[in-house]
Amino acid sequence: MPRFSANLGLLWPDRPLLERIAAAGRAGFRAIEMHFPYDVPAGEVAAAARRNGLTILGINTLPGKFERGERGLGALPGREREFQAAVDQSIDYCVASGAGAIHVMAGNAAAAERPQARTVFANNLRIAAAKAAAHKLPLLLEPLNPRDNPGYFYSTLAEAVSLIEELALPNVKLQFDVYHVAISEGDVLTKLKRYMPFIGNVQIAAVPTRAEPDEGEIAYPAIFAAVDALGYTGWVGCEYRPRGATDDGLKWLRGTT
Repeated sequence: MPRFSANLGLLWPDRPLLERIAAAGRAGFRAIEMHFPYDVPAGEVAAAARRNGLTILGINTLPGKFERGERGLGALPGREREFQAAVDQSIDYCVASGAGAIHVMAGNAAAAERPQARTVFANNLRIAAAKAAAHKLPLLLEPLNPRDNPGYFYSTLAEAVSLIEELALPNVKLQFDVYHVAISEGDVLTKLKRYMPFIGNVQIAAVPTRAEPDEGEIAYPAIFAAVDALGYTGWVGCEYRPRGATDDGLKWLRGTT
């Protein structure tokens, strides 16, 4: 059975970040992920994680002007300086907090602009990966499904893996989010097997609701068995929107142990 981490971008949404960390520890998690923790000093996050026996797996680069619909800067022409500043911020936060990886958000790109956006993203990733490698930090690339994220730069695993193969950098990895994969393209078990050599992190949620992974179209026991059989030794991030109180919804997790 895989090891599960709590994604604090979505779990315990009624609490500030430090209380979410404590709640994850009380619930029995041994690792956490965060989206954008930058409003809380990294030292406070690190101390809270230590108190609760938690490993911090990763964070996201800032998305840009989120209120205007931006979902990252990595593939946006003319925003290269802002993107590298966001990467520097993420690296500094990882170093200070002990977080172990960075999800590099690409941003939105119109279909006609994607060839140029891909070139921009590849160039940005080369620079960012070199900076991250100096601190032994992997960068994670995650396609997002077009239903929830219309216009996002990429929505398929093949698009992300083509960049990873082109760059051929050991610290640029794939974030395999089962929820996004299922909605964007399906055939999840086949894709897990095909892309396992590129995977740096796995995330889960019910399809199509993004709730606890005990409902919907995906038979998660089969996913967990496949992850084990394929030799994946990382964590599986619980990045779902609870149907109600987060602790009440964790019955599914207790049933796997």
